[in-house]
Amino acid sequence: MWGITLSASLRRAGREALTATRRYADLSLSSSTHAGRVSFAPMADNIARVFADAIATDPTRPLLTWYDDATGERTELSGATLANWVAKTANLLTDEVGAAPGDAAGVLLPPHWQTAAVLLGCWSAKLTVTGTPGPVEALFVAVGRVDETAGWPAGERYALALDPFALPMRQVPAGCTDFVSAVRGHGDHFTPNPAGGEADAALLARAQARATELGLAQGDRLLVDVTTHPDPVDWLLTPLTAGASVVACAHPDPARLPSRAETEKTTHTLA
Repeated sequence: MWGITLSASLRRAGREALTATRRYADLSLSSSTHAGRVSFAPMADNIARVFADAIATDPTRPLLTWYDDATGERTELSGATLANWVAKTANLLTDEVGAAPGDAAGVLLPPHWQTAAVLLGCWSAKLTVTGTPGPVEALFVAVGRVDETAGWPAGERYALALDPFALPMRQVPAGCTDFVSAVRGHGDHFTPNPAGGEADAALLARAQARATELGLAQGDRLLVDVTTHPDPVDWLLTPLTAGASVVACAHPDPARLPSRAETEKTTHTLA
């Protein structure tokens, strides 16, 4: 049950991830502080720095809350917990895959909290994420889409069952490695290269434009229908660029959304 805030193992991971969070935060702190508050320099060309800024102020607060009304799943990750997943994923890519900045990673995953970890891990390692078939150093694929991978020559293939409790798969698709089993053995600390990835500036420009359109500000909480808005720019990067948290809802039941918005104390909605 590693990685879920409701489990004992996740609480341990969360405590350990505070150190990892500080390592990320080291990249984001500006040289000035005012009235006991740290001020951050705007970094519009580096996703790893944007992530660091988003979690540095309070890594224990909920950062990503995931709902799937089709399965009844609810999972909540703090900034510290997500940083732990991101660090492990980035270490897997650099140490196990041997990927270098600028290499390509294929991601065939739906919106999900584990997808957030994979994407941020790729971007932290300065890989270029693609959804277009072609040669890649690593391919991350949902078990239901393994049949689509024939056109993806890949150094390593990682399958994700997207289990609510991040349990290892009992039966791993042929030619793939179980992502959860592989990633949990990697280190909790990763210091991203200070330079931005090749696509970072363009992705963050789109995210900042969406955050401005929605009127998001630091400390806000965005509820997103990820079935309607599956682009990670909308449900992941947009709240991060604003210093906001996100409640991501898959297959949302419209009847539940008003009470959910009240319970989760969301301030903005993208439905």
